[in-house]
Amino acid sequence: MAESDRFVKRSHTCGALRAGDAGKEIQLAGWVAGRRDHGGVIFIDLRDREGMTQVVFNPALQPQVAEVAHTLRSEFVVAVTGKVALRPEGTKNPSLGTGEIEVGATGLTILNPSETPPFPLDEEGVNEDLRLRYRYLDLRRPAMAEALRARHRAALAIRRCLDQQGFLEIETPILFKSTPEGAREYLVPSRLNPGKFYALPQSPQQFKQLLMVAGAEKYFQIARCFRDEDLRADRQPEFTQIDVEMSFITREDIYAVIERLVKTVWHEVRGVEIRTPFPRVTFAEAMNTFGTDKPDRRYGLTLTDFTETFRNSSFKVFQTAVAAGGVVKAFNAKGLAEITTGQIEELTNLAKAHGAKGLAWIKVEGGEWKSPIVKFFSEAEKKALTERLAAAEGDLILFGADAWTAACEVLGLVRIRCAEYLEKLGKLKRDPAHLDFHWVVDFPLLRKDPEHPNLVASHHPFTAPVEEDLPLLDREPAKVRGQHYDLVLNGVELGGGSIRIHRSEVQDQLFRKILKLPGEVVTSRFGYMVEALKFGAPPHGGIALGFDRLMALLLGHESIRDVIAFPKNARGQDVMSGAPAEATARQLKEVHVKPETGPGA
Repeated sequence: MAESDRFVKRSHTCGALRAGDAGKEIQLAGWVAGRRDHGGVIFIDLRDREGMTQVVFNPALQPQVAEVAHTLRSEFVVAVTGKVALRPEGTKNPSLGTGEIEVGATGLTILNPSETPPFPLDEEGVNEDLRLRYRYLDLRRPAMAEALRARHRAALAIRRCLDQQGFLEIETPILFKSTPEGAREYLVPSRLNPGKFYALPQSPQQFKQLLMVAGAEKYFQIARCFRDEDLRADRQPEFTQIDVEMSFITREDIYAVIERLVKTVWHEVRGVEIRTPFPRVTFAEAMNTFGTDKPDRRYGLTLTDFTETFRNSSFKVFQTAVAAGGVVKAFNAKGLAEITTGQIEELTNLAKAHGAKGLAWIKVEGGEWKSPIVKFFSEAEKKALTERLAAAEGDLILFGADAWTAACEVLGLVRIRCAEYLEKLGKLKRDPAHLDFHWVVDFPLLRKDPEHPNLVASHHPFTAPVEEDLPLLDREPAKVRGQHYDLVLNGVELGGGSIRIHRSEVQDQLFRKILKLPGEVVTSRFGYMVEALKFGAPPHGGIALGFDRLMALLLGHESIRDVIAFPKNARGQDVMSGAPAEATARQLKEVHVKPETGPGA
């Protein structure tokens, strides 16, 4: 019998049947998710994309069919005909949509047998590289299948939401030119232009601005982007972002569009109502209070400034930091005095790895303060710490003394680690159901870079200064705020954007006078952008949200790899296909690339 003649078209999916279908003759098709032999009666769980149905093969009723069922193994692809029946009392499964029924099989066709899978598809904790090596099997697991469905529903919701607000979805090029945007780029050699290269876009930034010059007014794209950077749980070399740009708007207009979009996605995918508008937190407030520009505000451990308290302290480390123009900050990790010596060392190493010389601490234990630094503190300093940090028995106080940015950032990292310790001890809870969306605003337009002699753009060089700060651009550029904004959820940056520079003279001033880019560099890299702004560019701005990060948070996954169909591993490799792979000598010759040879190549 030909393979096509054996296939019976299914009448229902494996997640569709309910008690009201009892008595119907049906046809199902899918994968064997599990098989059980109860005294000769075979039960299988038949799975497809939509769910699972229990099928019963009874040798007393259908001996030939039951005989074939004895040969079934996990992940065989089969087609089943049968009759829907209510499950006997006491055997119903309330956790399964089809748990009230089962199918009594009258026919069975093995469409394709399967080798034993390299890992059980119903188990958690399987090695990730093994899962990625057999990703086509990993995606059969219900949690992964649901992630793909949810991603699809989210993309539809995004498109509908933005379409209703008058946005046009417009594609932008993948092959572009190299532009400095803070991360290494992937280069693509051009066969037709020897010695020249395209770059894969880190974002469609310049194209979406050019679309505003072109009069598109409202643009969006669910865009593929590429960055050749070190990977972690929330990074991939190729990723997807929700890219939005608008003309004739202010920051408030951007906030309103994105809040509506986020509200729509959470409602349509998860059935969760998000309260809007989102709170606004300034960059300075976020850093001063939480030590980061993407704060997790679901728990306390907030930073307190003690610069004036220790300005004339006998503790030279603090006094020296203040005298040099720095700050002294501290926070109380309440209940963490039971921290181990090894954990103190881990916190100290964390601080040192991010530029601190060490980490000062005090344990409040047994009615006394325990620390090598306490002997240097005056009674007034101890009183200030006690009162302002509400220090009590069982607490751990941690300090940062350095330049403002360094002290805030180091304590911010230590704060996060302390929260993890406290959570393991059951003394703190970060509720994943508590969705703390907020905007972080008023970032500095420029920042100092220790590896660069001049100021560099904090966000990107197309960000517009806050209007009232424009007079400072010439004389005190480091004090200029940018019209940049980030959307943060529970300590994760979902995305960021800005109002753009739309006047060519301001853009040219920033490039040449402030960033001090050589004229030839400006012309070669951004000449077309500066030129475009001379032809009636409207005021405009936009934002890019990380679609993969959004989906991971939406579905409660730790890693964005769990919401991407075919991701790379932590080393940027596709272990399933073997990418990246070596190119042949002929391929390299065709694109005019010569491999390095000799020592050190």
